Amino acid sequence: MAARSREAIAAAIASFDRITVDAAGRRSAAVAVVVVDDPAGPGVLLTRRSAGLRAHAGQWALPGGRIDSGESALDAALRELDEEIGLSADEGALLGLLDDYATRSGYVVTPIVLWCGAVGELRPNPAEVASIHLATLDALDIEPHFVSIPESDAPVIQIPLFGTRIHAPTAAILYQFREVALHGRSTRVAHLEQPVFAWR
Repeated sequence: MAARSREAIAAAIASFDRITVDAAGRRSAAVAVVVVDDPAGPGVLLTRRSAGLRAHAGQWALPGGRIDSGESALDAALRELDEEIGLSADEGALLGLLDDYATRSGYVVTPIVLWCGAVGELRPNPAEVASIHLATLDALDIEPHFVSIPESDAPVIQIPLFGTRIHAPTAAILYQFREVALHGRSTRVAHLEQPVFAWR
C-alpha cells in the first residue's frame, strides 16, 4: 500500500539518503513539490509555464526558480511558491528534500517537498504561470515511459498525466517523489534524460 498521509510521507523522506550535486559553474535552483489536500484526494501542484517566457515556455513545471544570493534552497522554494501561484507557506511545511537534479540547461535543481494541506484559491502569476493543476497521488502512482533518443545514451523519462506526457526535469523529480515518498524506495533519477527541446 502506497503512503498517502503527511506522517507516512515525512517518514519515508526522512529515511532517504539524498544525493547533492556540486553546482560547479551551473546555476542553483529549487522547486517545490507541494502536497495539498483536495476533494479529489491529496495531490501535488504543477503549473504550465506561460507562453511568453523566454525559456521553456508552455512546459509543465513545479513551482520554483533560481536561488538568490543569501537564500537557502528552502527559502527560494517558498518565495517562488508565493510569487508564482500565490501560495504562502513557511518552514513548518517542510517534509524533506529529494536528490539534486542537474539539468541540460545549466541548473542544479534541489526539490523541496512541502505539505500545505487544504489551500484556498490560488493566484497564478500571468507573467510566469499560465495555469495550475493538481496531480493526485493516485495519478502520480503510475509507471513512467522510458524512451530512447539518438542524441543520448540515457533514457528519456515521460510521465503520463493530464492526457499528455510530462518530461524531465519535472518528470524525473515526480518519479523520485513517487518512489521515495509513496513507496519508500531509494530510486535514483540523475541518469534520466530530458528531451532535446528542454536542453536549451
